[in-house]
Parts: sequence; C-alpha cells; structure tokens
Amino acid sequence: MATGNGTKESPWLLKTPPGTSDYTMHKDEDKQILVCTVGKTVLHYDLRCIADLHEMLKQHGDWMELGSADEQKPAKEGTVEAWGRSESNLIGGWYGLKKGLRGRFGMYLPPLMEALGLAELEHNPKNNRMRAI
Repeated sequence: MATGNGTKESPWLLKTPPGTSDYTMHKDEDKQILVCTVGKTVLHYDLRCIADLHEMLKQHGDWMELGSADEQKPAKEGTVEAWGRSESNLIGGWYGLKKGLRGRFGMYLPPLMEALGLAELEHNPKNNRMRAI
C-alpha cells in the first residue's frame, strides 16, 4: 500500500508490480498531470488517465495483462500499455506526455490504481494483470 497523499510535498510512495523498484507519483493540479519520478527520470501522464483507466477496466470486466513497454517498443495488443497509447482510448492517443518517455504506462499506473482502491493488481515477477474494483 502506498504512503503519501499525492501532493508534491507528500507524493505517493509506490513499488512496481513485481516489487523490484520504488518510485513516487504526485498530482500537479495546475498542469493537470501526474508526475512520476523513478530515480532521476521524471515522466508525465495526463491526469485523466486515472479515471479513464478505471472506467476502461470496469467495462473490460476481467483481468487485463499490464504489458509494460518503453515508448520505442510496440505494446502487446489487449494490454493496459496498449490501451494507454491507443487512438481508441478516451483521449485518442498517448496518456504519457514527455516525448521519448511516454511509455511504461502499464508499469507505473497500476500500482497507483491499487493504492487508490480502484483496482486489484498481481505482484508476480512477470506478466502481471489488473482488474477494476
């Protein structure tokens, strides 16, 4: 479970689904983004991704593979990662906002969704899945 309240001063402290890496996330309400900090790397995601991902998972109705991938690599079809960059999602494309660092949606958003009580998440070494609560 994450600590923090999602502000810049008190970000959510999260672990990747396999539990191998720590990272933080917080909301920047002014810019309407989620700021994800992994070591010295900072990624940005459209803030709507939380509600949109939850809605998509509810409609999907079952477990969905995460399928995390870097922006430069193709995402496996039918995964959270593929949805996070698909022209058929609610914003019509990438939820990741920093060119070159738009991927990894399927790695960093699911633990936040779990911490917020919006989803169940598996924590296996590989091939984790999630579903809406």
